[in-house]
Amino acid sequence: MPYGRPPPPPDPRHRPPSYPPPQWQPQRPRSGGGAIIGGVFGVVALVFVGLVVVGALIKGSRTADPVSPVAIPTFTPFERPTSSTASPRATDSRPTESTVTPPARRQVLNTTLKNNTLYRAGGLPRVNCPVGSPSIYSHSQLKALILKTSKCLDRGWSQIMREQGMTWHPPGYAVTSSRGRGACGDFPSTGSIVPYYCPRNTTIYASTTAMVKGSGNSGGYGQITDWHGGVVSMMAHEYGHHVQQLSGLSDDWWRQTTRSTSRSGKLALSRRFELQATCFGAMFMRSVSASYPVTPARRNTLYYFYSRVGDWPGHPRDHGSPANNNRWFRQGYEKNKTFQCNTWLAPSSTTS
Repeated sequence: MPYGRPPPPPDPRHRPPSYPPPQWQPQRPRSGGGAIIGGVFGVVALVFVGLVVVGALIKGSRTADPVSPVAIPTFTPFERPTSSTASPRATDSRPTESTVTPPARRQVLNTTLKNNTLYRAGGLPRVNCPVGSPSIYSHSQLKALILKTSKCLDRGWSQIMREQGMTWHPPGYAVTSSRGRGACGDFPSTGSIVPYYCPRNTTIYASTTAMVKGSGNSGGYGQITDWHGGVVSMMAHEYGHHVQQLSGLSDDWWRQTTRSTSRSGKLALSRRFELQATCFGAMFMRSVSASYPVTPARRNTLYYFYSRVGDWPGHPRDHGSPANNNRWFRQGYEKNKTFQCNTWLAPSSTTS
């Protein structure tokens, strides 16, 4: 871990209960026990939670140690072969092919993890999203910021997803100053700080106080940086789970998770899933960098931020190491291409 000795890690039990999209309909837990990844597999389904603070809680805009880029192949969509049509006979009085308007072909979406249609969407367009200088320590200002940037997220992601023939709708938001209960359980769970995306009702839940100031053994994001971009980038990570849900990535991830027969295999799938959401969130921060603004110094603050969140050694490894969270945030920010966030084709060393 760079930048000196970190403080004690958050208690891994302080993670919210978790549930998958409604179409999966797993057996609901009898109690509010921990998440499927890092807890009991196959009984409790996974909610898409934010990242936990595990690094040295230092304010400022320090730059994270550089990491090597991830080499992702250029995405080539699978094309179904078209059937050939025999030439008409000379005596055939029917119109030839050249005079017939072919019927519109229905686009078939690929919803798999490795070859999803989303990967041909390219980069997020530049989005005008000036936010001023709100304070993360004011609930009203931070909530207004989250809801304002949600519209910016909508503009960018809806455009490139609809262009690929995907059905899109915005997520809902439930943002409180303290605690609450949503369709996927309490937010945050006892002693936790993280926001989460609930696929049952496609809603993002968050407590501004917990995120910024911390709770129990978990430090708040505000202890890494008091710049609002850190919290917004985390909300963009949760929005990344909404993108995964709408594109079918969530469904295929869940199918593979249920088929996996080992705990380590389920954890590996979870890490790739979460790191992909981090990469998508970084694409958004890049798309608003000119107007938000994200200056070069603030970009370095974000790089540092993502070197301080992730999985703590000795605890469930379901979100990726801080080094790899930093790696995939940089990947999304610097390359801004959906196929460059294809963690499913990346070497396992980059998703540990």
